[in-house]
Amino acid sequence: MRRSVSPLALITFGFGIFLLVLAPMLAWYVEPRAKRTPIDTDVTTVFTGPGSYFDTEAVEVRQDQRLTITRHVLGDVGDSDRDTAVWDVSTTIDTPRSLPLKDPRKSLQWTTERWVTDRRTNAPVHCCGEAPRPFQGEAYLKFPFDVEKRSYRWWDSTLKGSVPLRFAGTTEIQGYRGYRFTGSVPPTEIGSRQVPGRLVGAAQGQVHAEEWYSNGRIELVADRRTGRIIHASVSPRLALRAPGGKGGDKVVLLHGKGLEFTPATQRSQVALARDDNDRLELVGRTAPIAAAVTGGVLTAAGVWLLVRGRVRGARH
Repeated sequence: MRRSVSPLALITFGFGIFLLVLAPMLAWYVEPRAKRTPIDTDVTTVFTGPGSYFDTEAVEVRQDQRLTITRHVLGDVGDSDRDTAVWDVSTTIDTPRSLPLKDPRKSLQWTTERWVTDRRTNAPVHCCGEAPRPFQGEAYLKFPFDVEKRSYRWWDSTLKGSVPLRFAGTTEIQGYRGYRFTGSVPPTEIGSRQVPGRLVGAAQGQVHAEEWYSNGRIELVADRRTGRIIHASVSPRLALRAPGGKGGDKVVLLHGKGLEFTPATQRSQVALARDDNDRLELVGRTAPIAAAVTGGVLTAAGVWLLVRGRVRGARH
């Protein structure tokens, strides 16, 4: 008796059904799970711009200097897991004198932090030796995935608090479009330090001067899909006041006037954003559409081959 069903028909039909099942799985199951903060990140961003700083050796404020902020973010793969990203962050502020030394210990300012976030939502996770503890907000070194046109709470490490950033439209960085957010920090007392009284106009030999911080303009541009920051600009100001805050600022320790990502940092961040988007586009759109179309064609071809085989079998 002649066989009415060919192996080719069964294989074609079976593979077509497999692709039709795979398409929604890629779009609805795999793609959302691909939207997770990376744990193996190793990124350096550099801000530069004009400003002034207090030279402790010369005991005077040096004006019209070029300041450099360098931030290195290194993911701790060992302490991170499927749900939690642990990032160690080192930030230095350098002057023209300290920058060539390439030694954070000799920088104008050096801080280290350990940030722990939920890999899916970007919300803070209070564990794993986080520092500062606890930090809060929605945006830190990145925004959440699928950035919306609304205000976000951005964590300011110097303020040790969150700052509202308002959506301010879209803009292009190195030819790549992102969402722009802006905000500021009004003069705020953040602590105190012991200094010679004469620095702040006090009669005592040593006093605990008040530290006041402000940031005239914060501007961040984020990639819409991944939340990666492709451009940033800040204008931090740190000053000392006499105990009680009388007389306003007496000594300006640091004043950056529009410190922003260097062109090289912009290009690097944009390249990373493009790469992230390409991967998500492949998993969430390109592959599902290709699987659905190919699966539909193969399923239809398989059905046709099965029917034709049965018809031929019936004739014989």
